[in-house]
Order: sequence, then C-alpha cells, then structure tokens
Amino acid sequence: MDELTRALVEWIEIPSVSGEETDYGDALARALAAKGFATERQEVAPGRANVLARAGEPEVVFCTHLDTVPPFYGSKVDSDFVHGRGSCDAKGQAVAMLAAAEALLAQGEDRIGFLFTVGEETDSCGAQHANRQRTSPWNPRYTIIGEPTGGRFVSGHKGIYKARLVGHGVAGHSSQAVGPSAIHELVGCCSRLLDQRWGQHAFMGAGTLNIGGIGGGIASNVVADHAEADVMLRIVEEPALVEARIQSCLGEHVTLEAAFKSFGPVEFHVPAGEDSFPVAFGTDAPHLPDWGTPLLFGAGDILDAHTDHEKVGRKDLERCAARHVRTVTELLARVEA
Repeated sequence: MDELTRALVEWIEIPSVSGEETDYGDALARALAAKGFATERQEVAPGRANVLARAGEPEVVFCTHLDTVPPFYGSKVDSDFVHGRGSCDAKGQAVAMLAAAEALLAQGEDRIGFLFTVGEETDSCGAQHANRQRTSPWNPRYTIIGEPTGGRFVSGHKGIYKARLVGHGVAGHSSQAVGPSAIHELVGCCSRLLDQRWGQHAFMGAGTLNIGGIGGGIASNVVADHAEADVMLRIVEEPALVEARIQSCLGEHVTLEAAFKSFGPVEFHVPAGEDSFPVAFGTDAPHLPDWGTPLLFGAGDILDAHTDHEKVGRKDLERCAARHVRTVTELLARVEA
C-alpha cells in the first residue's frame, strides 16, 4: 500500500462527522508536527477546534475541512480507489496537501501553512471563527481550498441564501368564511417565488430556487393558522438583492425568518493556461475574505461526495499532490514579482 493510501485509510477510520472533529484534528496535528510544522488548535466551541500549522510565515495556505457528513462508514481499498466516508470530501484533500507540503519543505520552501476547519458541512463556523481571529503571522496572499473538483481548477461557485418562510392565518372550521389560511397564503407566496428569475452570471449561469420542505395545518377540514416552507437559493447576485426579491413576493400574511446561511457568489484565481469551470456547491471560501485570494482545486468527483459510495482515485491523489507543488511554486513566484 502506497504512503498516500495508507494515510488516507488511517484518517477515514477516525469518525469526524460535524460536531465530532476532535480525534481527526488531533491525528492531523500529529502528522503535521512530525513533518516539521508548528501546530496550534484554535477553539471554536467547547470540544471543537480548528487546526492551524505553519513552517515559516505563510504566503500560501492549504485549507480544507475536518468534518464529514453522517453517517460514518469505514474504508475499503482496491487497485484504483480508496472508498469510505471522507475519502474525497475532504480527507483525501488533506492527504494530498500534506504530501505537497512535505515536498515543498524538502525543496527549501517554508512560506506555507495549513488551516483545517470544523463545521464546513453545516454552518462554516470554523472558517468564520478563523477569519475573525486571524492575526500575524497569518497574512497569506493565497489560500488553496481543497474540495473534490475532478482535478480541475474552479473559476467560481454560486452563493447561498437559505431561509424559512412562515405563513400566518386564523384557525377555524373550513365550512365557514374564516381565515386567512396560512397554507393558502404560503402556497401563493411560493408560486410567486417560482415565477421569479434569480439573476444571471456571465459564467456561473442562472440563480436557482428550491423549496425543500413545506408543511402546516392539522386537518383537511380545519383552516390552518400556521405553515412553514424552507427555501434554498443558489445565488449569482448579492444576498441583499435576493432577499429584497423574496420580500416582494411574501404578501400580507407571510414573513421571512432571518437567513440561516447567506453569502454571495465567489470567484477563484485560476493559474494561467489552466482549464476551469464553475460549480454550484458551496465551500468555506466566502467565510475567509481575510485569508488572501482563494483557489479551489482537489482530487475526486463531487458526485461521489455525501454518498454511500464515496471514493477517490489513488493515482488522482498523487496527481493532485504534484499539482499542488506546482501551484504553490507559481503563486510564490507571483508574490515575489
């Protein structure tokens, strides 16, 4: 078994679903210290901490997340792939990044660092905390975000606006002229939302709306006094514009609860001559504005992430690590220029 595969298998076998990242974070800290990096833990909440590590003063930072989605399941290795929860999202990214950093250190390059965050799969609390707490010598010019992108650079990803709509009504017997019905009001609002256009971006395409959950009322013969709908928009405009458009569709008896998650579209640096493409999934990047210009790149396919068949190619990890070395070298040359 090659070294990258061995390390990835070891880390997959450490459960780290969101909220339970400590053991995996400790394993990464030990691995980084063994390679000569000074490590620190940055407490985000009781029992949850980001892991930071650096060689010298970082100009380029590797960043990916510690948490995985549930449920945990273990590893399996065949001739081509490493399977298991986190194999591509995102423990495989950490393996490739550490291998690249080791190669860079061997070449005498120490202007590199690491940021491993908690909570990316839920609320990006780790990234938000790291941005608030960033102090010298953490002043990177670039941060390479690791997610499964098929070994291609990403030019940008859509933003997110996630919120709950609440319909308010007056309960009563449906045979009588009572109301309004919270459900009727909410359904009308949802219909208006579905008729809207949610912006168009030059290369990310159209913004989209999904009404992912809806419910309310108690019986078919009772006018509903309460109803709720959860909405998720993949946005290509700033959140304030999106929220204003939603507000215009609410009507008198529907309110918009505060957004649970909200950030605008993000554009990424793409190295010269590289093919790139936009994605719709989100990352920690919008929550790290003070960590330099972001890049998005990694091994594995996003279609395998969050599934019961998650996997990453063993050769893809090697190629990813090698490309990270080239990328960091190119970025540092830009810094010097």
